[in-house]
Amino acid sequence: MSDTIHDPDRAPGHPAAHDPADADLIVESLERAGELCGDLTPRVYARLFREQPGMEALFGADTGDQVKGEMLARVIQAILDFLGEQHYAATLIRSEVINHEGFQVPAAVFGTFFATIAATLEEVLGEAWTPQTAAAWRRLLSDLDAYVSLPAPAASGTA
Repeated sequence: MSDTIHDPDRAPGHPAAHDPADADLIVESLERAGELCGDLTPRVYARLFREQPGMEALFGADTGDQVKGEMLARVIQAILDFLGEQHYAATLIRSEVINHEGFQVPAAVFGTFFATIAATLEEVLGEAWTPQTAAAWRRLLSDLDAYVSLPAPAASGTA
């Protein structure tokens, strides 16, 4: 069984639509975690820096967490778009993979940020993190991992 709903009308390279039940579970987990702990930024980045210690130096000047908070907000917005109407998430993910390479962040490390968010949510939610929520996040992370490593489409036109 496929992790996403097949849509033959969707352009090649564009992410498939997600199961609405998965989207609901993911949104609910984000909302509930926000209710329980407020700002997820310190928790997400503490986990990221434990798992990817080399990344902490890139945020040395961000002592008030403004940059980290803005980045997390953008990632969550992209996740919501990726789950829903997909107006911009695919392009944003591709461009940010390239942008982060300029900061010496390999695509594989960039892709771990999504899993870091999910693991943080699991920690915050505790017993409210259900097997269904975990499965929905696994499917989303699989889709995002594939998309992070997906090469950008070749430019069309003639030279």
